Amino acid sequence: MKTLQEDLSARVAAYDHWSQRRRHGPDGANNRRLWVLACMDERLPVDEALGIRVDTPAGGGDAHCFRNAGGIVTDDAIRSAMLTCHFFGTREIVIVQHTQCGMLSANAFDLEKSLRAKGIDPDSVQMDPTLPELKLEKGAFAKWIGMMDDVDEACMKTIETFRTHPLIPKDVVISGWIWEVETRRLRAPTKDAAKRARTDATSAQFGIGERQPRRWN
Repeated sequence: MKTLQEDLSARVAAYDHWSQRRRHGPDGANNRRLWVLACMDERLPVDEALGIRVDTPAGGGDAHCFRNAGGIVTDDAIRSAMLTCHFFGTREIVIVQHTQCGMLSANAFDLEKSLRAKGIDPDSVQMDPTLPELKLEKGAFAKWIGMMDDVDEACMKTIETFRTHPLIPKDVVISGWIWEVETRRLRAPTKDAAKRARTDATSAQFGIGERQPRRWN
């Protein structure tokens, strides 16, 4: 039987490794060797949706979690996924998008027009002032915004993009999921209308009639 002193010593050593894990590279991976890409929406509870501990309690340690508008592929999402997979021991990527997403609620061309009405020229804005080499071609701003026509379709496209990207190791396990805000349940992305009948998963349900700029070929 272990003494309390032994238990406490082991706990302190384990916490020291946890707090310093980034110093150990792949040997200091997060608890589940997992990277999560999720929408920034406050109604998407990553821990509840996936049954892991990322946000609650603070520093749960199960995964690296990256959030952006829509939970879609962006250059910075690829950058973060590349780092966690190649240098921090991550072996799995999970993508979580959701119904009732704000990225369904407007057409990107209208958002661009709104910025121009405020005196902003999207064609001349630096995307990252610290990286002037990173530029958009003229007329690509609306596409860059990343609005969606269909969240299930966007999720499937996001999965495929990560699976085929040269910076993501081929042996990393990749999956994508849809969190239904209306029912608080997780499901796989699907084109089956019956399986998502109680949810708002398309821009048409938000009254958007015009197709979004095509982000994926």
